[in-house]
This record gives sequence, structure tokens and C-alpha cells, in this order.
Amino acid sequence: MKQLIIPAFGLDQLAFRDVPEPSPGNGQILVEVKAVSLNYRDLIVAKGYYNPKMQLPRVPGSDAAGIVVAVGDGVTGVKLGDRVCGTFFQDWESGPITEAAGKSALGGAIDGVFAERILLNERGVVPIPTHLSFEEAATLPCAGVTAWNALANVHPTQTILVQGTGGVSLFALQLASALGAKVLVTSSDDAKLAKALEFGATAGTNYRTRPDWDKWAKEQSGVGVDLVVEVGGAGTLDRSVKAVRHGGEIALIGVLAGGSSFNPLPMMMKSVTLRGIFVGSREIFSAMNAFLERHSIHPVVDRVFPFADAATAFQHLESGKHFGKVVLAL
Repeated sequence: MKQLIIPAFGLDQLAFRDVPEPSPGNGQILVEVKAVSLNYRDLIVAKGYYNPKMQLPRVPGSDAAGIVVAVGDGVTGVKLGDRVCGTFFQDWESGPITEAAGKSALGGAIDGVFAERILLNERGVVPIPTHLSFEEAATLPCAGVTAWNALANVHPTQTILVQGTGGVSLFALQLASALGAKVLVTSSDDAKLAKALEFGATAGTNYRTRPDWDKWAKEQSGVGVDLVVEVGGAGTLDRSVKAVRHGGEIALIGVLAGGSSFNPLPMMMKSVTLRGIFVGSREIFSAMNAFLERHSIHPVVDRVFPFADAATAFQHLESGKHFGKVVLAL
């Protein structure tokens, strides 16, 4: 069977290799992968920015959807033929994340899912929502769960601000809209803003033509937004603090805007909660899937590439031209 590997850092180094098909051990299942999706994390892993000391070669990828084709001894909760997604953390079932669970992240600390068949823990998978295709389901494990976790404290009538139109931001837009919240969106692309309005955004602004988007968010919300889904990181955090209301929350997810100095005093003076979001547990994943089914929500898939064109898919993701998730079909 084929695996995509990172033999050395750099997108031009991505390669396929043939390896023997693995056999499931105790408590494991073998999944025939039908689709995988790319995350920004996969891009920086491949380029060596995520962990320059990562042991290579490494199989990248955390998001896969497929069919169970074999089960190991002791497996009782999963059966042959089940449609499943792997969880981002193979050993985080519920409750707060632990150090041990943090070391079970696919495609980072351990080999990932960009392969024709993969071994997963029985407790490291969830059933695919019945209304979703494999390509749609493959977008859920990282971006979907991250967005759902970020929205844990959102209630109807609240206002949230999402940055950009990548995977996490669009999931947050769709989920928050279904929760009854008002959603504001920023982007550098007017065409993407127009699409975001079609998916339920209340209003959007171009942060290149309106760099003081924090003021715009306060104008739209009155006293400030209840929640900022912060994917920029240090580069946008100052403006997020200005955009959020007193007593509001910032869900810190990404580092897309790079680094900068950050003064925590305004956050303290406004009693803002800054909550770090690192995807989520299997329990959170299952709760999100139930919500997706209840509201018939379909993830936004930008483009589907053949598995053999993985390098081209990575380049498309790096270009920033995508709206939603980039998927590979096997």
C-alpha cells in the first residue's frame, strides 16, 4: 500500500512509498482510507516550521475518513464495514487534555493518516454522520472539532467574530449560525466575504481596506463581540482584545498572522477570557457530529484532489486561494 511521507522538510520533498499493509493489534482497527483533508498544521509540518526536530520520515495528516476493514482482538465498539473518522488525538476520550493525550496527535508526534490504510485505536474513531460523504467527513477531525470546541460557551443572540475563511473559520460560521448567533467575518478577499454571507454570516469586512476591523466589529455589535475565534495569533490578538466586549472571550486557535509583542493589560482591564483551543476530545467530536446531523450541516469543501496529486493540493493550500477545506480522495 502507499503512504505519503515527509523524508526531508520542504513541499518539494513530499514523496510516496510502498509499505506492507499493517495488521491490527489488540484494541486496534484497520481503516481503508477514502478521503483525507489538509490543515494549515500539515503545511507547516511539511515545511519544518511545526517541529524542526521532528523525526523523519513522517507520515503527515490528522484528518481521515474511511471504512473499517479489519479489527484486532478485544475490539467491541467498532465492526467491519463501519464508516468512521479518526480522532485528532488518539488517546483523548473526554475531560481536560492531559500531557499524555497531547502526545497522541496524528501527523505530528506520531505518524499520520495520509495512506491507503491506517491503524487506529478502537477508542480513537467516531462514526461518520449519515448525511456526509467521505470527502466531507474527512474535514471534521481537526477544523470541525476545533471550531465546535471554540463555540462551547456561545448562546443564541450572541455575536461572534471569525477571522478569515479557512476551515476552522467557516466551520465556526456554520455552527454558530445554527446555534442562533450573529456572525461577523473578516477577510482580505471581497469575493470570499460575499461567499461567507451566503453561508450565514451577518456582515463582513475586508481587513486590507479596513485595517481597524476591531472598530468595525464594535460598530456591528454595539459594545463589542461576545467571542472572537482567533486564528491569527499574536499578530491579531491586540485587535481581538479591542473587538471583544468587557467580560467576553477569545478562543485562541492559530498563528496565521505571525508573531508580535502583546500587551496583556487591556485584556485584564476588560476581564476578557483567553482560552487556548487545541482541537478537542472524542467526546467533543461526537457531540459535534450529533449537532451536524440534527441541523443537516455540510462542511464547505473548496476542492478535491486525487491522492496522487497531494503535492499540488499542498501548494493550493499554501496559496491561500481556497475557500473552505482542501481534500484528497483515495
